[in-house]
Amino acid sequence: MNRLDKFKNGLARVFDDNLHTKQWHNYVDYAIIALIIISTLQVFVSTFDVSKQFEHVLRWIDLITTITFTFEVTLRIWVADKLDPKYKGVCGRIRYIFSFYGFIDVVSTYPFYLTFWLPIPYSLLKVFRVARLFRVFRYMRSFKLLAKAFQSKKEELWVSVQFLTIVTVILSFVLFFYEHQAQPEVYDNGIVSVVWAFAQYIGDPGGFAETPPITMVGRLIACVIGVLGIAIFAVPAGLIGAGFTEAMADDKKERVIAENRKRLQSAFERKLDRPTGFQVVPQHLSICDIQARVGLKSDDIFDAVQASDNFRLINLAVTQTIDEHPQDKLAVENFIVNRPYGCCIDRGSKVTIVSPSSLADPCIGNFSYYLALIGGFNYISREIGELRPYRSYYSFADRYNHEENLPLFMEDLERLTSREGSWTLTPLVASGANEPAYPTIFHFSAGGAKGDERFEGENLIVKDMQAYRTFYGDVTSVLEKNFGLTSDHQRYHNVTSPNVFARKYEEGKGSENNIVLRIAWSACLWDSRRIVIAKTLADCLNRHFENDVTKEYNPELKVKKSGY
Repeated sequence: MNRLDKFKNGLARVFDDNLHTKQWHNYVDYAIIALIIISTLQVFVSTFDVSKQFEHVLRWIDLITTITFTFEVTLRIWVADKLDPKYKGVCGRIRYIFSFYGFIDVVSTYPFYLTFWLPIPYSLLKVFRVARLFRVFRYMRSFKLLAKAFQSKKEELWVSVQFLTIVTVILSFVLFFYEHQAQPEVYDNGIVSVVWAFAQYIGDPGGFAETPPITMVGRLIACVIGVLGIAIFAVPAGLIGAGFTEAMADDKKERVIAENRKRLQSAFERKLDRPTGFQVVPQHLSICDIQARVGLKSDDIFDAVQASDNFRLINLAVTQTIDEHPQDKLAVENFIVNRPYGCCIDRGSKVTIVSPSSLADPCIGNFSYYLALIGGFNYISREIGELRPYRSYYSFADRYNHEENLPLFMEDLERLTSREGSWTLTPLVASGANEPAYPTIFHFSAGGAKGDERFEGENLIVKDMQAYRTFYGDVTSVLEKNFGLTSDHQRYHNVTSPNVFARKYEEGKGSENNIVLRIAWSACLWDSRRIVIAKTLADCLNRHFENDVTKEYNPELKVKKSGY
């Protein structure tokens, strides 16, 4: 993320309209509210007969507040895409300008500058100044609840309006047919009866429908319209009242869920990995463990996970083979989200750890993250999306017609891996779910066919085969010597598909050297030495592909806190 994006993200947090966060940005919100009130008072005071000197002061207040609001509104429009992705691009900015608050912002600010080119009376501009008071609503919780109530009941309200309109039109036509015969000079066309009927609903304040019926049927219809006039307020009021009650209940539930999310996050406290001395986030916590740690009920945990971007439920049974007779066990996994698809961290390295299946395969994202952090490598992971139907970022036919966030994932990946001498390592899982338990634990591939254990072939995804062979010999030897874990090269898995992501880079972009590593869940999840294994892999990658850089382990690995 470049400095401009960081600056825009910071401004977006300033303009989040949330007065209940404990951030310094709230001072900006309070300053804006104060200026809105001052501006409104200035318009109010200017309606009195004041001295020339005081009128001059009022003009200066108007000028200063207008210029301040001009900067603020312009910045809001600029960072609108950070507030909501639907406001991205030129069309998105226009959509923002014509949203309720966007329109109020523009109308109450920019017309002031038209006076430099058009002879607009200053008194007319005061009307737009008063509109600024509407801007306070964006900070008011009560108004947000009312808006939510209208939104939740808009279909019911629309149905009631349709019913009332149709019934009223029918009654007004019946009224015309009877009244036209009794007083043709008054009810000379159907418009008169329609206007009279609808005018009764608002009390006919303009007096433009003073044509009361005189026939028995007409008066009966007038009574029915009178009853409908009560219903026109009673029904919507009841609907809005019910919607308001529901909105308040939802708001209370959201605040409870937000508090439970904090408690859930606190449960993922870093633990000391004694073999390495690193503080690491648990790869998962079982539902029972979370209940014991923070006292949340199962439903509270599920609601908190569902409302969060950085938690998901996993079933640990899929991490074991059928031969192990796995039992279903629900757990929660925590992860980092900083991109619409998941996570992207650029550490300026020539090595990038790619985890395209973190969403579907429990805990491989956690292992990949620490592999990248320990080694000082770039990291990119797909964490967000729908599980069913699952569309992996590891293999796809068309990056632009596969999944909404895939193009951005590939753009970020190409940016990370287009450096000279770039390598990628893609950790995937093996020996779990419907897969058998393979004799070996680590399955390396350079893009060859299943069973082809040669270090050569056509359409491979590793160009520098000599460097790869040296790395493979070193890392497999160390893994077997230090942990007793064996490896193979392309013995059990096929990576010849043209849809593998490493074959989908746009021309001239992306790494020419891509290693796929499938790791048995028994090693990357259930082995107590998993962080040492990740460190061993990281050291080997640095030793062979980035030995021109002196690295130290990230000090973040020594910090004890909750979460990543």
